[in-house]
Amino acid sequence: MIDKELNEFLPSAGLIQKLSEFGIEKTFEEGDVILRENAYSNSIPIVKNGAIRVLRTDEDGREILLYYIQSGESCVMSFFGALHQETSKLKAIAEEKTNILFVPIEKVTSLIKDYPEWLNYIFKLYHKRFEELLEVINEVAFKKMDERILSFIQKRAELTQNKTITITHEALANELGTARVVVSRLLKQMEDEGLVNLGRNKIILK
Repeated sequence: MIDKELNEFLPSAGLIQKLSEFGIEKTFEEGDVILRENAYSNSIPIVKNGAIRVLRTDEDGREILLYYIQSGESCVMSFFGALHQETSKLKAIAEEKTNILFVPIEKVTSLIKDYPEWLNYIFKLYHKRFEELLEVINEVAFKKMDERILSFIQKRAELTQNKTITITHEALANELGTARVVVSRLLKQMEDEGLVNLGRNKIILK
């Protein structure tokens, strides 16, 4: 039986059928760690519904948000890591309740031969991730912290389709790689400018 959730994103019914046959579906709750840094992965995750945020952590435990993996997408870093039997360089966390289809890497490589559109799918995701990483570099290098905070809030609102963002100042600071006091000061400034409203562990985009 063809997986209707995947059918919206992948063009080939035959490919979807094979992915559904080979894959193992798992459900993660909001905040669950799906993949840790330095861990090995022997499968490729395809998000059926929900969202994953992907982060990079430095030696001091500080994190920075790199990108989101949304419904119908996969993690190309997991693909290449599993393909070459390398440990993960990133950490993946469920942004909300998320259903993921894990396809074994040995099946993935055989699918490339039988379904050229599968390789095209991987390359499209690689291109998208590359552009998102360039945007992260651009923000870190050239944008002020208040601009980065507003960009983060706007992206989260677009992802969740909700202008009310549930997050603590400390968590927001961690994802942007800065200090909580800096985030709190800038959020108050943004509230005074009429860009957001602040609540307890909530930020409302205006």
